[in-house]
Order: sequence, then structure tokens, then C-alpha cells
Amino acid sequence: VMGNSSEFQKAVKLVIDTVSFDKDSTVQVFEATIRVLGSLLSAHIIITDTKQPFGDMTIKDYDNELLHLAHDLAVRLLPAFENTKTGIPYPRVNLKKGVPPDSHNETCTAGAGSLLVEFGILSRLLGDSTFEWVARRAVKALWSLRSNNTGLLGNVVNIQTGHWVGKQSGLGAGSDSFYEYLLKSYILFGEKEDLEMFNAAYQNIQNHLRRGREACNEGEGDPPLYVNVNMYTGQLMNTWIDSLQAFFPGLQVLIGDVEDAICLHAFYYAIWKRYGALPERYNWQLQAPDVPFYPLRPELVESTYLLYQATKNPFYLHVGMDILQSLEKYTKAKCGYATLHHVEEKTKEDRMESFFLSETCKYLYLLFDEENPVHKSGNKFMFTTEGHVVSVDERFRNSLWEDILPGEEDSAQKSKPTELKAANFSSNCNRVPDERRYLLPLKSNYMRQIDRMVGLI
Repeated sequence: VMGNSSEFQKAVKLVIDTVSFDKDSTVQVFEATIRVLGSLLSAHIIITDTKQPFGDMTIKDYDNELLHLAHDLAVRLLPAFENTKTGIPYPRVNLKKGVPPDSHNETCTAGAGSLLVEFGILSRLLGDSTFEWVARRAVKALWSLRSNNTGLLGNVVNIQTGHWVGKQSGLGAGSDSFYEYLLKSYILFGEKEDLEMFNAAYQNIQNHLRRGREACNEGEGDPPLYVNVNMYTGQLMNTWIDSLQAFFPGLQVLIGDVEDAICLHAFYYAIWKRYGALPERYNWQLQAPDVPFYPLRPELVESTYLLYQATKNPFYLHVGMDILQSLEKYTKAKCGYATLHHVEEKTKEDRMESFFLSETCKYLYLLFDEENPVHKSGNKFMFTTEGHVVSVDERFRNSLWEDILPGEEDSAQKSKPTELKAANFSSNCNRVPDERRYLLPLKSNYMRQIDRMVGLI
């Protein structure tokens, strides 16, 4: 993304020469997929891109080594999908020995249902349907377990019985990327069923999770907020939200619900202004952190970047600057940037997660780099949930197989829509007129209302 080809080439060679997955190591299927598999695939796509939009990122004598590594890793993850009665994968797998004998039968919705982008890309690059098939089967299995009453999903499920162990339905930890990947799978692969599932999920979220006034920028009442509810009844389960939910405004931008995204983003930004970071859990009723650490998460930056791309309102550049200055002031350490142990006391932990570089820094950099090839090359790009760049490419829209899933004989003939048309939401991209570009995205009285809500004033 920075156009630094020599460092990119050096890093790729280092991976090719030193990385092996033939290790007696137990990994989380979800984390290994989004962090490791995703980065290998993204780098492979960048190296082999004939247009080379980021500068010359080709590798001399490159023989698809990163793709082979990705394939090797994915094959080692496949045992997680075996011996489960529902098709929902085990949460952990040993890279050498398969599923550990003492493995839990419980997994979270996001962990099991957010594998389709990386597994689908791998399948389509290799022409081998196995990986997409198991990932898609897991998504459909989870989808089939949604509540008949509300259409909502819980956050923890038993992979053998299909019984919901965690009945909380929300947009944060345990659920977040499930919704993100329904939409992103559609954007990348053009499979109509992914968009249909997303639209239905989005409508149910609006019906049962959203509280506050109907419109973001007009009317009376509390600011819109998405809460955690019981998946069966829609009743409020607690009064906290978590920092992972800050990804949702960015997802709303992708579907065209920009107006609503503005409001939710403003709420998270107000919490950031209060602490100079986002606590992992924030209790909106007590106006205080429930879980006070901040591991340098990217979600608020990601939504800021996408809202700026959608509106070009300079307000979001100021938000980005604010976040950048907070990170410099409170998290900078001798050898990197540190997790904040406590957002009020600003104590640090000796830990920097990989997503800080992969996402937090990348989205900040892109926010301020108007001329970046991501914006200017004419190519369309999508970011995985771990911030890896993938070109939205014709070759990912053509599957080379017809056996997508059993019982769907006509699936190969089904129409591939080329246009993203989202149903079931209250606004669309056209609702933010040009003359509003240099006004605050949210009217000042509503901004003050949110500041009061988080105890800023």
C-alpha cells in the first residue's frame, strides 16, 4: 500500500524461505484464516497482478510459492470441518495432528461463519471447490439456526447439536465479521444468496437491535444505538457495547446506508474523545468502561476511512488526526505501540497485536493518502476483515465447478448480479447532498447530545 517494493519483496522472500506450517501447534481456525491465510493470498494476488497498481511488486522467478503455502495451511485447517454433525467447524485445530482430543464443541458465530472470503478466494485460485464448499456449508448451517421469531443469531453455538449456548445477538465480539463476510462474499464472488442472507440479517438487526430515533439527522429522541438482545425475544440483555462494534458504520457505508453510519460512528468517536482510546467494553448506561483495556483495535479507524471515502467530508480527516495523536501520545513504546491496559489510567501492556499494522496503521495511512493506487488506479479493491487488500476481480466471480452445495443442482445456472442493490434500509448513498460536504456530518445539537450521552459534557 505504501509502494515500498523492496521491503515487500524482502518480506515475501523471507516468508518463502522460512515459513512452514508443519508444526505441532494448535491454532484458532478463524485467526489463522484471517491473519495468515488472508495475508498469503493477498500478497500472492498483488505479486501476480498484471497491472501492478502499487508499483513493481513482482518477485523474480516467483512460482506461486505463497499460494502453495496458503493451500498447505488450508489443508491443515480442514480437519476442523470433519466429524461435526452440523458442518460448523471446531474452533481449534493442531496443524500436524488435526482436532485435539480435548477440543471444545462450542464455537462463536463470527469464528465459524467468517471463513468464506479467504477459503473462497483459495478455491477459485486453485479451481478446487473443497475450501469454499466447507466454508459456505458452515455459513448456511449457522443461518439455518437463526430464531424463527426474530431472525436473529446467537453468539455461541454447539457444533454437534446446533444448540445455541450463547443467546446474545449483537454486532460486536462473537458476531461482527459474520455479517461483514455475508456482504463481502457477495461483493467478491457475486453469489446472489450471500446478498439475500445479508439483506435479511440487516433488516432483522434494524428491527431488533437498533434503539433510538428513527432518522440519524432529524427528529426527536435518543441517538441511534445498536444493543445486545436475546436472539429469541429481542429483549435487552445488557447495557454494554464493545469496541468491535465500531466496524458496523463501515459496513453500512458499503451497503449504502451512509446516513445511519454517520450517527453510530459519532457515538464511538465521542467515547474515543473522552478516553483517547476505545475501552474493550463500554457501559452506555453507567457512562463508564466495563472492560477497560484497548489492544490498538482498528474498527473505529476503518469506519472513519470508509466514511471519508463515501462523503469526502473533512470532518473525518480531523477524526483520523485525533486518533493518530492519541496513539502517539498514549500507546507509543520503545519497540512499537502497546496495548493500553486501562484506558483511564493509560497503563500499557507488553503486547502489540498484528492487526495494529495490518489494519489500524493501514487505514490511517489510506485516510490521508488521497493519491494512493487503492483510490486512483481504477482497480476496485476490497479489504478482508483483517485489512488485507484483495482486487475485486472477474476471476473470483467465475467458479469452475457446479457442485456448490448438495441439493442445489441449479446453482451453477443461477444469475450472477453485477450490481449491488441492497434492500430493507432507510436511506441510501444519495441522501448526503454535496452542499453538506463542508458542514458537520451530524447536526451540532445531535453531536452535543451524543457528547452528553458518553459524559463528555
